[in-house]
Amino acid sequence: MRILVCLLLFSLVTAFASCNRKINGKDTDLIWADEFNGHEPPNATKWTFDIGTGDWGWGNNELQSYTSRAKNVRLLNGKLVIEAHKEDYEDSKYTSARVITKGKASWVHKRIAIRAKLPSGRGTWSAIWMLGDNIEEIGWPLGGEIDIMEHVGHASDTLFGTVHTKAFNHMLGTQDGGHTTAKDLETNFHIYSIDWHKNRIDFKLDGNTYHTFRKRNNATIEQWPFDQPHYLLINLAVGGMWGAQQGVDETIWPKRMEVDWVRVYKL
Repeated sequence: MRILVCLLLFSLVTAFASCNRKINGKDTDLIWADEFNGHEPPNATKWTFDIGTGDWGWGNNELQSYTSRAKNVRLLNGKLVIEAHKEDYEDSKYTSARVITKGKASWVHKRIAIRAKLPSGRGTWSAIWMLGDNIEEIGWPLGGEIDIMEHVGHASDTLFGTVHTKAFNHMLGTQDGGHTTAKDLETNFHIYSIDWHKNRIDFKLDGNTYHTFRKRNNATIEQWPFDQPHYLLINLAVGGMWGAQQGVDETIWPKRMEVDWVRVYKL
């Protein structure tokens, strides 16, 4: 009996440790990562930048101009810092940054996990998301979009995870998304992740699933463009159609988003 109890306890401890490794990203299935160590700009072998104001404010009437300046994006104390400032810059009143893995790395049917602390304040709009590698060839939303995490300052304790496709997107009002709440999204680090399977995408906060997007039977590419690689984007926007729904507080800047690590695993 004593041996049986010991074996049972060992099994429980092992199972807990395995679960904890997966939630925290310490797993032998790790295939790509950036821990953001050092004091240099983001690793150029892994990241590049979107620059400027994009088409009509990056498609959302956003107010910022994205730059690659250290003022807006840098490594600090083992974190990636993306910082938005209120300043006159080219044709914009705000600056910030968006880092992307486009042309460097993309994935399909993987676990994507990011540990981050989100900015606060009315007018901030932070996002960790993915776009299809073929987006420039076939356009949005046919190429697909997976919003691993979106957060707007006027809904400080709410986290959103959403999928956009040709059939399901916010322009039609048919987007497929969910949300959850946590009181400390802006003050503590949390793990934002998806488990991207061949027939579903699970959206998670700290390892707990709060929304699942499922592949329909006999799905077309308009419903499920998620059998093709997607690249990762991390950004902090200012204002925009959603971020400025309750206006932009001009007194709060600068505001920063901090990313501790990004890790990608086999499922």
